[in-house]
Amino acid sequence: MSDREIQKHFANRPVKPTFVTIENDSLKLFVASVGSDTLPPLLLIHGAPGSWYGYLRMIDDSALYKRFHILSVDRPGYGKSRKGRKAVTSIAKQAQWIAHALNLNHSGKPAVVLGRSYGAPVAARLAIMYPSRVKHLFLISSPLDPEKEKFFWFSKWGKMAPVKLFMDRHINLATAEKYTHVAELRQLEPLWSKLNIPVTLMQGGKDWLVDPSNLDYAKKMLIGKPAEYIFLPESGHLITNSHSEMVKSLILRSAGYSTPPADESVN
Repeated sequence: MSDREIQKHFANRPVKPTFVTIENDSLKLFVASVGSDTLPPLLLIHGAPGSWYGYLRMIDDSALYKRFHILSVDRPGYGKSRKGRKAVTSIAKQAQWIAHALNLNHSGKPAVVLGRSYGAPVAARLAIMYPSRVKHLFLISSPLDPEKEKFFWFSKWGKMAPVKLFMDRHINLATAEKYTHVAELRQLEPLWSKLNIPVTLMQGGKDWLVDPSNLDYAKKMLIGKPAEYIFLPESGHLITNSHSEMVKSLILRSAGYSTPPADESVN
């Protein structure tokens, strides 16, 4: 979406995001902030490619912004979090930098953190690094198993320099992440045992991007942990869209809220 399209989207809405850029010499983080900063934080981390506005459905939902301070980020390298030309492929570095978004919240309460697709392992790493700052972790359509990483024919061609010249930079970023993802997930593997906060994992049975057996891998890594596994046999990759009401209800439940009344749905 262009800036003009974003402005048009929010033109007649009662609640609009404010935008904050957090920056140092090497990294930049663009954050869309919605709702009172004295409410508990809800941190949203997108996949690859993606952007903060991929969560517009949740950002527009009064049941969420009346109860949470929503922080939706452009992951480092994407959108307006671009700093230089080099892709930030380290899951740990991404998690460490995205955690700065939580400093915008002044509730003193830990966050609900949701990561989908390639944003899920980043969200998990953040929760492992900063356990006191996270109340509940949601991992949706999550590529977690280094042995189940899918490569497609276009992944090979996308790594070639002449092809990169004609591709959108977000696609090039996603390709760079793709080729480091297996090694990054292997670094994450011994750390799962340190994750002790409640986790909800959701996986679609018809997800052609992420092998559904990733849910089985998560069960193996999280034995004895406070984890909930939701398998949706007829769902594809975009669970936050296809099952938006379910995702919302689970988020509200994780924070101690009951399911919202009918008049508090998407505006």
